[in-house]
Amino acid sequence: MKSRGTVYLSAVAVGILFLLGGAYFPHINIAEKESFLMRTLLNVSSQYHFQPQEIDDNFSEKIYDLYIDRLDGGRRWLTQDEVKQLEAYRHKLDNEANEGTYEFFDLSVKFREAGIAKTKAYYQEILSKPFDFGKKEDINFDRENLPFAKDEAELKDYWRKNLKYEVMTRLADKLEDQEDLEEGETPKTEVELEKEAREKVLEMYDKWYNRLEKDRRSDHLSKYLNVFANIHDPHTGYFEPRKKENFDINFKGQFEGIGARLMTEGDFTKVSEIIIGGPAWKGKILKKGDLITRVAQADEQEYVDLKGMRVDDVVQYIRGKKGTKVRLDVTREDGTKEEISIIRDVVVIDARFAKSAIIEEADKRVGYIDLPGFYADFQDRNGRFSAADVAKEIEKLKQDKVDGIILDLRGNPGGSLQEVVEMSGLFIEDGPVVQVKSRGRRPEVLSDEDESVLYDGPLVVLVNSFSASASEILAAALQDYDRAVIVGSNSTFGKGTVQRFIDLDRMVRSNSEMKPLGQLKLTMQKYYRIDGGSVQLKGVVPDVILPDNYYYSDDTGERDYDYALSWSEIPAAEYEQNVYRVTKKDEIKRRSAARVAADKTFQKVIQNAQRLEDRRDMKVYPLNLSNYQALEEKRETDAAKFKGLFDGEALAGPVVKTTVDTREFEANEDQAQLDRYDDMMKSLRKDIYVKEALNILQDMDELHK
Repeated sequence: MKSRGTVYLSAVAVGILFLLGGAYFPHINIAEKESFLMRTLLNVSSQYHFQPQEIDDNFSEKIYDLYIDRLDGGRRWLTQDEVKQLEAYRHKLDNEANEGTYEFFDLSVKFREAGIAKTKAYYQEILSKPFDFGKKEDINFDRENLPFAKDEAELKDYWRKNLKYEVMTRLADKLEDQEDLEEGETPKTEVELEKEAREKVLEMYDKWYNRLEKDRRSDHLSKYLNVFANIHDPHTGYFEPRKKENFDINFKGQFEGIGARLMTEGDFTKVSEIIIGGPAWKGKILKKGDLITRVAQADEQEYVDLKGMRVDDVVQYIRGKKGTKVRLDVTREDGTKEEISIIRDVVVIDARFAKSAIIEEADKRVGYIDLPGFYADFQDRNGRFSAADVAKEIEKLKQDKVDGIILDLRGNPGGSLQEVVEMSGLFIEDGPVVQVKSRGRRPEVLSDEDESVLYDGPLVVLVNSFSASASEILAAALQDYDRAVIVGSNSTFGKGTVQRFIDLDRMVRSNSEMKPLGQLKLTMQKYYRIDGGSVQLKGVVPDVILPDNYYYSDDTGERDYDYALSWSEIPAAEYEQNVYRVTKKDEIKRRSAARVAADKTFQKVIQNAQRLEDRRDMKVYPLNLSNYQALEEKRETDAAKFKGLFDGEALAGPVVKTTVDTREFEANEDQAQLDRYDDMMKSLRKDIYVKEALNILQDMDELHK
């Protein structure tokens, strides 16, 4: 297939991981740039979005409602009086946006910062005194319908209730722990335990507010601009340069750096994780829990003091190119100090890549491929690409003469459109895979143009409600072709849109002093199944539905997002295949349903799904300790019925590595890779969904014959 550019189908923007590799972007914050940025964002959205919004009073209302909800969704900082002042701008935001002014935004940030300062005093005062847990009162956690406090007295009381709940839950846990004291241990009084619980809550809020107080205007502005983007649809978003860099790191699954993740610990930067296989992991000198206090580049540069610095700023100093040296001053958990040097290198996030194994059941050998995402390294032609990696895993499995393959797309959020088209071609002859429609244009059919078929045997595809975008395209295509049996939740995620990144710097020929502006991830197309249907909102309904924890939930996936695009359909494309056709799907479904009905574990899954849904529906909680303990005791009793639900061995036979992987692991002596594969195989042995997929493959074999 010819390259069509960098096209993304991830269900949600990948969260920022502070992975140490990359470049430093200077921070520029001037009023002219902010004005220019807003007008550029609106102009690009108007020109290229699949369904652009009219910039009018209706648009202004949407912006206002969504922004207010994000500004203080927890109703922690603003009062009704402040909201009333902001309400005066409800129909003016379209005008401000067109003019590039920020009067409303400035006022909102002022109120929020004042609210944070005010409520910091609230929680410190409230937590300085014991709570009365004998009083009969409740707290309502229905955030969607919670009004703003009518005045500061009501706001403070709202804080009192929230803090009381936080302390009460910890106190209840401590009281329960006291029941298991060993002989000779002196129990603490409830007064002592309550004080300890308050101190823990105070510590938690101090850490949170320490992070809040480090927010800059640029952070607030990015959130505000994202409201203007998200009004178009939930997958359109604004990315500052740093955030785009982190998106790319997650998308391609590797980066250049030292291989560590960082977090803020008070005024210091703490190592929260060492990434297996990276320079820090190989060197064994930087450890999880270390505090990094200073950083310097190579041997000749001066140290930079990191105390009080935000973690994303710290990352920019520690990041760097392969082969360069970084020097770190660290304080160990035991208080000792040390200067260390690390040579940066390529760090691979191996958990992002496709892996395979062989499941031996009775006289069958079934291949299993785990695909966490449709990744692609668009910056390096020699980088990792998911379609090529899956092809390699199939070759390994074919060499070991497997009788069928299970492709696991559960939790796969999507990724590259090009990769999913190429991957579909591994299982079908040349032919259409997906239809893509731009605004005002006829649908374009994206096809596999390679007549060869890498795997022509029976195939089961596992999905769940978090399988999205590219996962849904692959599942839908294989379902429409009757090439595979799709197995999983009630439906997949339901994201039927295609995004592209637009570099805002390239949209302006002059005004170089305004750059960098960042990038806009823009929904420019909808995609459709080859049968003409859309997965938007509805998702892909599996051929065989298996119960899971969301069996009774109807608020997961795309339909739960604000401003999601609507469902639609177009004419079908012409398609057929003669590789392997699944027959008698109704009988396959009937047999599976009979097994599920007779399976004690699946029946417990259904019962547990109802329990979890009832718990999610509960919004009001008691603040009386006795009533809360009674509620928790009942919950624990109910939960105990499902404890260890998935701990048993689901598979009768062993799970083993492929011959190729066994040989490579022995040659490379890569313990990290071995550990990751062992974890995957242990998990497979307990997976009841994989067990049922094996049963379905057996049914397919019998019915196909």
